Amino acid sequence: MSQPHSCGILLYRRSGDDLEVLLGHPGGPYWKQQDYGSWSIPKGLAEDGEALEAVAAREFAEETGFDLVSVTREPGVAPIDLGEVTLKSGKVIRAWAVEGDLDPAVSRSNEIEIEWPPRTGRRLVIPEVDRVAWFAVDEARRRAHPVQAEFVERLASRLHA
Repeated sequence: MSQPHSCGILLYRRSGDDLEVLLGHPGGPYWKQQDYGSWSIPKGLAEDGEALEAVAAREFAEETGFDLVSVTREPGVAPIDLGEVTLKSGKVIRAWAVEGDLDPAVSRSNEIEIEWPPRTGRRLVIPEVDRVAWFAVDEARRRAHPVQAEFVERLASRLHA
């Protein structure tokens, strides 16, 4: 891989004509007061040689506490490939959409250790994702990181085509 790849799952559910997507809010003190433009699909970095779709499923489980197969509406149905987006940093995010459902109230993320405040040497253990929530498409566009909002657009376009 020439650029670092981050791989994720955009879980979605339908109720009649309504479409909702699941986004995660990053944990920690930096993100605590930030909302609009800060939510993300559950995702994480792939190591060299890892199958990208498998990375997406692993990261989904780590950041939500749910095995992807357990929340999928129709196991065995191929995920929808939403392609890639590129951040200003050059990092490439690859995403797949899967239809499913989960209860955000019982979602639990893995924890990570960060230095906080920066350059102080003080270590703090935080959840990588402090909460997940379902959003209608219009609200998801506002809440998602601007580059990742493209995945919501692609999914809505695919499902309404």
